[in-house]
Amino acid sequence: MTPRVVVTAAADVLRAAGIDSARPDAEWLLADVLGVRRSALYLDDCDLPPAAAVAYARAVRRRQAREPLQRILGWEEFHGLRFYITAAVLVPRPETEVLVEWALALLPARMTGQPPAVVDVGTGSGCIACALARRRDDLRVMAVDVSIEAAAVARANVDALDLGRRVRAVAGDLLGPVRGGSVDMIVSNPPYLPTGLLPTLAPEVTDHEPRQALDGGADGLDVIRRLCRDGRSRLVPGGLLLLETAGGGQARMAAGLLNEAGFRDVVVHNDLAGITRFVAGRA
Repeated sequence: MTPRVVVTAAADVLRAAGIDSARPDAEWLLADVLGVRRSALYLDDCDLPPAAAVAYARAVRRRQAREPLQRILGWEEFHGLRFYITAAVLVPRPETEVLVEWALALLPARMTGQPPAVVDVGTGSGCIACALARRRDDLRVMAVDVSIEAAAVARANVDALDLGRRVRAVAGDLLGPVRGGSVDMIVSNPPYLPTGLLPTLAPEVTDHEPRQALDGGADGLDVIRRLCRDGRSRLVPGGLLLLETAGGGQARMAAGLLNEAGFRDVVVHNDLAGITRFVAGRA
C-alpha cells in the first residue's frame, strides 16, 4: 500500500462523504501522519509502515465524519503564519486576512513616542492580533476573548510566534478589560451569524466550531451592537473601530449602528469575493 494507492482510496471515501476537497484533504492527512511536506508524498513508492497506515485510517475516518481538516491537523495558516488551533476556537478564514490588511492600511504611520495600541476583540486563536503585531513591530496589542480556553490558545500562539513582549492575550467580556480612552484601534471578527442560520451550515461548522464564536443572536448583530455602543469610550479621539460582518445587508446595518453610536467617517470594505463585509468608523 504505497502513498499513491492509499491517498486515492482515501479520496474516494471522502468524496462519497460529500467533501469537495477530497483529494487534497487526503494528501494533507497523509503528509501529517508521515511528517513530510504534501509535495513530497509521492517521492517514495515504498509501502506505508503499519503504524502509519493505522494512524492514517483513523485520520481519514475523522474527516469522513466531517471534522474540519484543520482540527485534525491541529493548525491553520493565516497571513503567512501558522496557528495552533483546538475545538475552543474558530478555524481562521482567508477573508479575515483582508480585515488585517485594511487595519494595517488605516493604522497611524510609525511615529516616535508612544506606540499605537490595538485591541483584538474575540481573538480566538489570536490570528488577527499576531498578524498585526508581526507586520508592525511598533504595535502593542491586547487580544481579548470571553472564553478562557480560547484565550489560552491565543496565548500559546503568541508565545510560539515570540510576540509575548508586544501581544497580551487575556480572558474578558468584549471591551471589559480595556481602559477608557486608551487605544488607537479596536478590531474584531465577532459572532455575527443569525441564530436561525446555524443549523443550515455545513457539518464542519455546526458540529465542530464553537457556537459562542458564531451565534450573533436573532439578526446576528447582538455583539456588533455592543461593540458599537461601547467602542467610542475606549478609543482615543480619532481612534478606529473595524468590524467583520456576515456581509451585504448586515454590513450596511452595522455601518448604520456606527453612525447611530456617534462614529464619523464610516466606510465599508469588500472581501476577496467582492462582497461588502467589513465596516469601520472613527471616534
